[in-house]
Amino acid sequence: MITLHNENLSQIANEHGLSEGEIERESALLGTYLKQIHERKQGFYSIIEDESLLEKVNSFAANAEGKYDHFVVLGIGGSSLGTICLQQSLTHLYAKPRLFVLDNIDPVMMNEIQDVIQLERTLFIVVTKSGGTPETLSEYMYFRNLCNNADLDPKEHFVFITDPENGFLRKTANDEGIISFEVPPNVGGRFSVLTHVGLLPARLIGLKVEELLKGANAMKELFLSDNPEKNLPFKLATIQCLLAKKGKPMNVLTPYAQKLIRFADWYRQLLAESVGKKVNNKGEEVNVGITPINALGATDQHSQSQLYNEGPNDKLHIFMRVKNMGIETPIPDLYPEEESLNYLKGVTFSKLIHTEMEGTVQSLTQNDRPNITLEIDEINEHTLGELFLLFEGATAFLGEFFNINAFDQPGVELSKQITKKLLS
Repeated sequence: MITLHNENLSQIANEHGLSEGEIERESALLGTYLKQIHERKQGFYSIIEDESLLEKVNSFAANAEGKYDHFVVLGIGGSSLGTICLQQSLTHLYAKPRLFVLDNIDPVMMNEIQDVIQLERTLFIVVTKSGGTPETLSEYMYFRNLCNNADLDPKEHFVFITDPENGFLRKTANDEGIISFEVPPNVGGRFSVLTHVGLLPARLIGLKVEELLKGANAMKELFLSDNPEKNLPFKLATIQCLLAKKGKPMNVLTPYAQKLIRFADWYRQLLAESVGKKVNNKGEEVNVGITPINALGATDQHSQSQLYNEGPNDKLHIFMRVKNMGIETPIPDLYPEEESLNYLKGVTFSKLIHTEMEGTVQSLTQNDRPNITLEIDEINEHTLGELFLLFEGATAFLGEFFNINAFDQPGVELSKQITKKLLS
């Protein structure tokens, strides 16, 4: 369960905050925006009901069990960030089988991964929606060459996740009989974490992918609700949009849980690529966008808080609080005679991090810095599925608020074209 706390917005100066009335006035737009989102026929919220998703993933994972010690995902952007988030949030980082995500073409990184894997016990998961992403294909050719030189059967050491019909990877899969999974054409890469793109690696490392989808479907019900009191994604987007129009074009997402920092990385791409647009739906040049910023509590209290409390008042702070951290570790009372440490007596690390977050929230509020808090019960597959759909749904609504297409990325495509031209 996820709860949105936005009461602090009404406690700060009007030019920097939001009253409940301001938020409620936007509720009249909900029905129209839902209709417009449906008309776009995007599949990120319908694909999660497709039972064949799990059938193929579970079948493949059952056949792979015991064969591999390492899984290596070759992908970048939307083909990797969701998987990194799932691994960081839901697994013991040092457990086996090990999952590595090669999300950059840095040659040092590639060689260091090569140093710690055994090709004979490794499955490479090659992920590119288009089937032609140059970074991913270059990585694929590198590791495919290593496997060829070791006389390893590519059908045993590679699996593709790509377009169902087009692209180099699809052709290669068909020609060579390599097992492949589809990325639905109507699901953009940055919205694809709850497709085979994220579900297959998650299942291979033992995550409960059924619970991921159950959580996402629970949030989907709220996302499709025409009741503004229930529609959490709409309310989040409303707050983001209204504050952007009040001179807060930056959002700082700050989870107070180490395991959720990669969720912030995933959301950074989702928000930046979806909402940062040159033209609106009428073709008018508008150059709109919300700049995503990541922070980690309590770590970044000691690196960013000074700026946020006393610097430019141009940000909305979105905190993430986990009620049940999963473990209660007391702080030992090693120096009972030391009065300066009395405030830590009887305190657990969970209480300390929660209290530090509350101190940060109150400080920002007193300095008229707008902030809201998303509270989740605990970190597990179900709540992470809810979070993915919450932020995807809010992003879809932001596209309607700003009257832009939240599902394309023409600025990215231009840089790809220039890169290919420079290399030719």
